[in-house]
Amino acid sequence: MKFISFFWGMGLMLVLSACSNEQVKEVSLAGEWTVVLDSLNIGMEKAWEKQKLNGSTIHLPGTLDDAGLGTVNTLKPAMDNTIMWGLTRKHQYIGAAWYQKEVEIPANWFGQRLELELERVIWQSQLFVDETLIGMNESLTTPHRFDLSKYLTPGKHTITIRVDNSNQYPLINVKGNKYPDPVNQDMAHAYTNHTQIKWNGIIGNIKLAASETNKVENLQVYSNVDEETIKATFNRSSGTDGKLIYQICTLSGDIITEGKIKEGEEQIILPTPKGVKPWGEFHPNLYNFKVFSGNEASTVRFGYRQVQQNDAILKLNGNRIFLRGNLECAIFPLTGHPPMTKNEWASLISQAKAYGLNHLRFHSWCPPKAAFEAADEAGFYYQVELPHWSLHFGEDEKTTAFLFSEGAKILNEYGNHPSFILMALGNELEGDADLMIQAVAALRQKDNRHLYMTTCYSFQYPLGTITQPEDDFFVTQKTDKGWIRGQGIFNAKSPTFNEDYTANSKHVPVPVISHEIGQYSVYPDMSEIEKYKGVLSPLNFIAVKNELEKKDMLNMAEDFTYASGKLAALLYKEEIERALKTPSFDGFQLLQLQDFPGQGTALVGLLNAFWESKGVISAKEFRQFNSELVPLLRFEKAVYENGEVFKASIEVANFFKQMKNQTLKWSIANEASEILQEGNLKDIELQLGNNTNLGEIEFKVNVDKADKLILKVALDDTKYQNNWSIWVYPKNVETNSDKIFITQSLSEAKEHLDKGKTVLCNPPYENLQGITGRFVPVFWSPVHFPNQPSTMGLLLDEKHAAFNDFPTNGYTDWQWWDLCIKSKSIIIDSLNVNPIVRVVDNFVTNRKLASIFEVKVGEGKLVFSSIDLHNNLKERPVARQLRASLLKYMESEAFSPLGTVKMEDLNFSVTKENKEYKDSDIYKD
Repeated sequence: MKFISFFWGMGLMLVLSACSNEQVKEVSLAGEWTVVLDSLNIGMEKAWEKQKLNGSTIHLPGTLDDAGLGTVNTLKPAMDNTIMWGLTRKHQYIGAAWYQKEVEIPANWFGQRLELELERVIWQSQLFVDETLIGMNESLTTPHRFDLSKYLTPGKHTITIRVDNSNQYPLINVKGNKYPDPVNQDMAHAYTNHTQIKWNGIIGNIKLAASETNKVENLQVYSNVDEETIKATFNRSSGTDGKLIYQICTLSGDIITEGKIKEGEEQIILPTPKGVKPWGEFHPNLYNFKVFSGNEASTVRFGYRQVQQNDAILKLNGNRIFLRGNLECAIFPLTGHPPMTKNEWASLISQAKAYGLNHLRFHSWCPPKAAFEAADEAGFYYQVELPHWSLHFGEDEKTTAFLFSEGAKILNEYGNHPSFILMALGNELEGDADLMIQAVAALRQKDNRHLYMTTCYSFQYPLGTITQPEDDFFVTQKTDKGWIRGQGIFNAKSPTFNEDYTANSKHVPVPVISHEIGQYSVYPDMSEIEKYKGVLSPLNFIAVKNELEKKDMLNMAEDFTYASGKLAALLYKEEIERALKTPSFDGFQLLQLQDFPGQGTALVGLLNAFWESKGVISAKEFRQFNSELVPLLRFEKAVYENGEVFKASIEVANFFKQMKNQTLKWSIANEASEILQEGNLKDIELQLGNNTNLGEIEFKVNVDKADKLILKVALDDTKYQNNWSIWVYPKNVETNSDKIFITQSLSEAKEHLDKGKTVLCNPPYENLQGITGRFVPVFWSPVHFPNQPSTMGLLLDEKHAAFNDFPTNGYTDWQWWDLCIKSKSIIIDSLNVNPIVRVVDNFVTNRKLASIFEVKVGEGKLVFSSIDLHNNLKERPVARQLRASLLKYMESEAFSPLGTVKMEDLNFSVTKENKEYKDSDIYKD
């Protein structure tokens, strides 16, 4: 292959020689490079001539997107799947790109081992020195390295790197076929445009390193806390002599122990020195293990830790741990690629820990070295996965070989990091289950420092619901006995707070971690638009904003975000507490604390995609129910009537440390903050794990008006406390009025409105046109799953006089469950009415919705309710109370609707049942 040097006169030559006598051991090649795009694979020279340029330059580390190279986006904001699938790349390029730079090798590097490292490339790299092809590398997870010892002699050389970011193994990825652009159909987070983009470039270290030929390689350190030993293995290079010395040192360089390694041996096992302390969440102790060959040292950082599963319990260093996890799906919207510095990852982990998390699951990808280093120092736990999300595992031999190779590379590259405790083959895999089992066995045989499993859930029955023979742990949303997350429960069953997932999980023979809990959609935050100053454009957000402006609803956008976010936070709290109450659980993985910008704009986070708060819930509030120690209550329901006895059992989920002679304090207060009852439990001993039945609370409800009560439980003299709300109602309230005509008939309502009467019209909701009532919001995304009842909670003015006798916040809470389920949301786009109970629509359809509104009709005044406030009121205290509060409001002078409509505009009746909604299948549509 003929090469052209593009550098003369461009100032792009890097001189590696040093001015002093001190020998340079490592040199970064970061800086300006020349780049040529070659999407047609015609070679660098022809591509250069075809472009007829004098040379484009790019800064590496970096990407073509950073440099503004590639096809320029011409799409505009629009409410269609092309835009609403996610964020939009400002520039896009798939194919080969040639990067070239001249270097000058110093004379004192002669005779040494020279290696070029390219950290984090998508997907394939080829390296040329001058006109010689050195080799090819492919990996989505680990650095691409090339041995240049035979090729880089002292003097000037041209280094050329061909990077091809096209899909090398198409069966590696599940396809989201509902997205029109084929480039955007790949969904595994190692290679996707839904979160991380399919960038072309090199984003990490680009360095040349020189070392003596006697340096040992592949140093791996294994801790056995049970047996109190440390083992180190390594490979002797061809120049390694027989005299090797090992050291274990503190990070500051103090030697804890040292000794000799016998000639010819490639491992050493030694008793754990007294100065080496275990690594974990609360004590992330780290050490350096060094092996010297002559003056050349190989060094790895390690933590003394052992992760195990014993009797279906997840343990670290012999102590039970519980994973409070969150998915990390390569969501970095400024760069479109993961951070490559330890400080950036430390910042992300710090925010995660502020919200009580101790674990990240890297869904269908593996992070770079910097991520592991930051987690090691923070005492944070990782689960990594092979870079795929496949429905065809094992069908293609080349793809399978690539994945097996990636697994081995991940273990070699990152296996020493104590934060790396779990590994799975991938997400929701389908295909050859026997081959998956073989793959897990092979990974464990190679490296027993981690726990392994086949697939994080699967829709291939029975793969997703039962453990496989080689699984060390089990990540699933349901077992063969039923659901173990709230998505399958919270809308179907009335609120109860005394349940957990024991019945469906206690039989599982390995530790259980609940899969992707949450996925409660939150309305887009319009203030986020201005934050996108990088390589991605928020055309999806802008499209929603334009739609709201067109419909004169933009002024409500902030309220939509807050109200839907509060509902999501409520559900996340109950999700997490049920997991913590389940003795047979070993963790959960949220999907997720932060937004997911792809797969149909899946804004499921309480934080935005930048890990910034949406103002819905503070880190301190979230940590009350998501922490290493959480006080918990079990009680029957959210709603009580006068004369009932509220009973609750106190327990504590303690995954911090054993604690003796503790005091738990509890209280019940009304909404005016007046303490109604309080008490304490003394001499409590808290063991690691679930501490149940620590004490009981009994409180007799004695009210003559509706109220919200706040229950608090706190561990005395600590930061650990938690709280819950219940609602109490009188039994005897007035649900009729001689001043108001109450009817279920629209025709009767019209008759009385024509006479100037005041009317409460409450037709059977089953016979009304509208959206099926739901308590939980949109699942995941209304774009990705369009065939679902797609509302996002209630938006209320809690100070409205209609609620004077009905305690409520401005958003959905548990007392609204029965009202939401027994309702329809009415489309009021064309109606000049004033919603009393507004329903937040999803951000695709953006309809004006209400389930209770007030309006003038001719000379009459109307309150219309599509919530059932008529049937079984004796057994439905919330509906009874809301009806009474509405009637009292309608009798008052405050009832003066501003809007006016004609009666014929209120014809919501239907003659047949509405369509039944079923969630579509993300993988098989």
